Amino acid sequence: MRKEVSGPMYPPPMMRDWARHLLAYEADVAATSLQTESPTVLVFEKLRQGLCPLVGVDGFQVLAARALKLARSQAYRLSEVQVTTEGRLRGFGTLHPQTDSEKDQDNDDGVILITHLFGLFLTFLGPATTQRLVQDVFPHLGVSTEAGISSPFENLLQEVNHLRSVSERLETLADKNPAVGDGLVGISGNIRDIAAILDVFAIIKRRAEEPHESELSSQQTRYVM
Repeated sequence: MRKEVSGPMYPPPMMRDWARHLLAYEADVAATSLQTESPTVLVFEKLRQGLCPLVGVDGFQVLAARALKLARSQAYRLSEVQVTTEGRLRGFGTLHPQTDSEKDQDNDDGVILITHLFGLFLTFLGPATTQRLVQDVFPHLGVSTEAGISSPFENLLQEVNHLRSVSERLETLADKNPAVGDGLVGISGNIRDIAAILDVFAIIKRRAEEPHESELSSQQTRYVM
């Protein structure tokens, strides 16, 4: 039921490594403290508390909802999960899985969700801010950047290209479905306008992040597990 993770919009592999490590850490802590909450919810809540002062509750809610939407394409069970207006995660792990198979699937779904959340942090906050955020929230996890991670500029351009592709597909559908053609053309135009705005933002973001990327490229420390 879960699709193979692939495609240009999936975050760099290091983001998945972070997510796996943090969920495993929270699972170990929960086992010794009799914590019954899902490790995914625990990691998500710590990220929410750490990021809300930086981007605001509304900003985090938007990022979290977008991450959930992206994650649903790889984890069908996340269709029942929601992000509240306060940016909290609801509906994940509420059934308290009993079997090892259920726990493993919950963990896999959680890794996908947290990975996409990290990926959005990287895109919109940049590598330097993302690194500082994760280190502040999870001091037990030493993080680093790697050669090969797409720059925020490249990630934003990927999103721009994706939006333009969606706009073009909607225009094609409008031609084939005259009954709803006007509505689809209007939506297509709105998406194209958003892509244009994001394209400009990408250029601004690149100029702002270039000094950070130069600094981080010289730091090749490994994770502290």
